Amino acid sequence: MVNRFFRYVLTAGLMLAGACLFAPAYAAPAIDVSSARLGQHTDKTRFVLEMSAAPQYDVFLLAEPYRIVIDLPELNWRADEDAGRKKGLVENYRFGLFKKDTSRVVLDVGGPVKILRTVILPPSSGKPYRFFIDIQKTDEASFRKELAARRSQQKNTQVAIVAPEPPVNSRKYTIVVDAGHGGIDPGAIGKSGVYEKKITLGVAKRMHDILSKNKKYNVIMTRNDDTFLSLRERVAVGRHAGADLFVSIHADSISRPDFRGSTVYTLSENASDDEAAELAKSENKSDLIAGVDMSVQDDTVQGILIDLAQRETMNFSVKFAEMIIPEISKSGMKTRGRSHRFAGFRVLKAPDVPSVLVELGYLSNREDEKILKSGTGQQRLAQAIVNAIDRYFKTVDP
Repeated sequence: MVNRFFRYVLTAGLMLAGACLFAPAYAAPAIDVSSARLGQHTDKTRFVLEMSAAPQYDVFLLAEPYRIVIDLPELNWRADEDAGRKKGLVENYRFGLFKKDTSRVVLDVGGPVKILRTVILPPSSGKPYRFFIDIQKTDEASFRKELAARRSQQKNTQVAIVAPEPPVNSRKYTIVVDAGHGGIDPGAIGKSGVYEKKITLGVAKRMHDILSKNKKYNVIMTRNDDTFLSLRERVAVGRHAGADLFVSIHADSISRPDFRGSTVYTLSENASDDEAAELAKSENKSDLIAGVDMSVQDDTVQGILIDLAQRETMNFSVKFAEMIIPEISKSGMKTRGRSHRFAGFRVLKAPDVPSVLVELGYLSNREDEKILKSGTGQQRLAQAIVNAIDRYFKTVDP
């Protein structure tokens, strides 16, 4: 499909850093969080977690926007999720699984802060273990100095991304199915409160099951549980596997509840319309939401040779995109006018892997949400995309 010489040059010497995608065989039992609260003091803001055990933890700062990230062992979050999340210097906080055996809490702060102290108190007076962090306003120069020190440490501790080896049998097509969002990043939230990350994983698993029955396909999922993956890691899975096709599954939400229907997106630095541009901007914020340091994320692609390869790849992506919508329309899900659109989605930027992003429907629309939540609806949508994949490989031979 893409010239083998391009693929060789693109792959050679490119080291992608990030978290290992595979967990150790043994995992410690999760720690229960019974309470989470914020306190405003005269000279500081305090964030407190009440926990069933004393945790190992890592705390660091991020900029653009200003955030405090707390990495902890895997947590069972039993605290009141409706408790106030804004007080003092903290404007909001969120939590969730970041990767295997690691939960993450991200505190959004309105400006430069410094961490005064982090403490674990043992059980006393009927209280369980308490982890707390005190923060205080600081100047920009001091904040940047702390940030630079942390990044210097990170450069010495990065781990190469691990992805499955491509199949030995070159006649087999490798397909990467990417369930959008996950873990600490829930994605869009439906009218009923359902999370996009749950819908996308459900459809992705069904696609995997159907595709795996066909011996000509080697199927890889970027995630098969409620785990966060950065956009860069998702792209890396496809590239390391030598994928012939990358399909990213999503379900959008919009301020207009009357909007419904499926749309397929391919990569272009110039968006097809304002809605596509806005969606790409929203989807590209996934790493920011999860507390990923964007400043150390190198560009995946550089140079004229890669640009030439990417143009060829984009042509194949467009061919596949145009096959998906007719199949989805047969599944019972409405499709929109101008159902193939394009914008600068970071998850589609592998220069040598044809890639599409499928927005299955709008969780902000009750009819779409009903289809997306149902097992029957998910199965029909999965089968529709698989039908398009079958058509694609009958037309295009890598």
